[in-house]
Amino acid sequence: MLQLRPIARPSSLALAVLLAWQGSVMAQEQTPADLDLTPPAELAEPEIKAPLPLDELRTFAEVMDRIKAAYVEPVDDKTLLENAIKGMLSNLDPHSAYLEPEAFADLQETTSGEFGGLGIEVGIEDGFIKVIAPIDDTPASRGGIEAGDLIVKIDGQPTKGLGMMEAVEQMRGKPGTQVTLTLVREGGKPFDVELTRSNIKVESVKSQMLEPGYGYLRITQFQVHSGDEVEKALARLRKENDGKLKGLVLDLRNNPGGVLQSAVEVADHFLTDGLIVYTEGRIPNSELRFSADPADASEGVPLVVLINGGSASASEIVAGALQDHKRAVLMGTDSFGKGSVQTVLPLNNDRALKLTTALYYTPDGRSIQAQGIEPDIRVERAKLTRENGVDTIREADLAGHLGNGNGEPDRPSDTPADADEPRPQEDDYQLSQALNLLKGLNLTRRQ
Repeated sequence: MLQLRPIARPSSLALAVLLAWQGSVMAQEQTPADLDLTPPAELAEPEIKAPLPLDELRTFAEVMDRIKAAYVEPVDDKTLLENAIKGMLSNLDPHSAYLEPEAFADLQETTSGEFGGLGIEVGIEDGFIKVIAPIDDTPASRGGIEAGDLIVKIDGQPTKGLGMMEAVEQMRGKPGTQVTLTLVREGGKPFDVELTRSNIKVESVKSQMLEPGYGYLRITQFQVHSGDEVEKALARLRKENDGKLKGLVLDLRNNPGGVLQSAVEVADHFLTDGLIVYTEGRIPNSELRFSADPADASEGVPLVVLINGGSASASEIVAGALQDHKRAVLMGTDSFGKGSVQTVLPLNNDRALKLTTALYYTPDGRSIQAQGIEPDIRVERAKLTRENGVDTIREADLAGHLGNGNGEPDRPSDTPADADEPRPQEDDYQLSQALNLLKGLNLTRRQ
């Protein structure tokens, strides 16, 4: 179904996991059996092309010796060397990291969709921990945490200057235990949110009907099987509407990303040809091109894609591809702007490196890094409120009124417009505008 066209096809591409993800507060429970994080040979045994920096190594050894001799408390060699490695990785960029055994196990299990914790995707901004996106149906989303919130304290301890992995460790814990986060939102005053850690199974893909003929498809994060789930959801929505949809809203808001290949598969369900995304880096393994297959799981349904500041990385790959191919109208606010790909490189001691190895580009050659995707139609987040006006009188309310010329039933003023349960667009301004746009597109297509 998916056509892959690598510039330099690595012999063991399937053994490297390419991540397009933000950092997350997760502690996974099970490892997917179809993933192997063994690195390609080109990355596992790099060729040393330059002499070792002897002066710097001497300085390192001297600093290590001084710490061991003069620090107020004894520090063993293992701790010093582990801290040195962490510092080396953390100073490259916000997404590269040295993973000790527990953190490596967590990352291996991230794409399974089952984990315990708070359900917050986080990054670092100005030395503070910043919420990229709360994951749907988690303690974070239920507690009202929003994308863009700054976490200034964890259980009363300031986070200023705290590394992301350290902050994540403080927010993790046994399910059922509580943690208090102190947040600052949009320059306001700090406020506390108490959350209870939980075991959560994240549902990657959700779907439902908004109105007859108009479907809604939400992807909360890109997991290993998200592509297959989207294909099944599209078929299910069509079946509920006699085999054809008038329009579809693809909701990528607050989607922090996930596995790069899954994002490609999702985009491919809406495209029939052309480039989806390509990556460029310093090594041949990092230069890949992904193109669409002629099959079209969406059957050309009119499409509106919702994005916001919590849409990051893999979400931006999908949004950028659909925008460049003019396959969809993008609506909402600017996306997050993470345009880099991380490769997990296991080491020989149950540890690993999560290393940024490439930047990705949209089909038109746009780099999303530190820029983000701009929507075609900007719609800010807002609240919908219905005005309670004076009751009106209609023709059907008048005594002795004539019946409908086509035999249709009367519709007096007290006739309920819809007796069904409340629909999501009724409380979601951006979603309601997306639905209105789809209706407008259908009107123009009929003319």
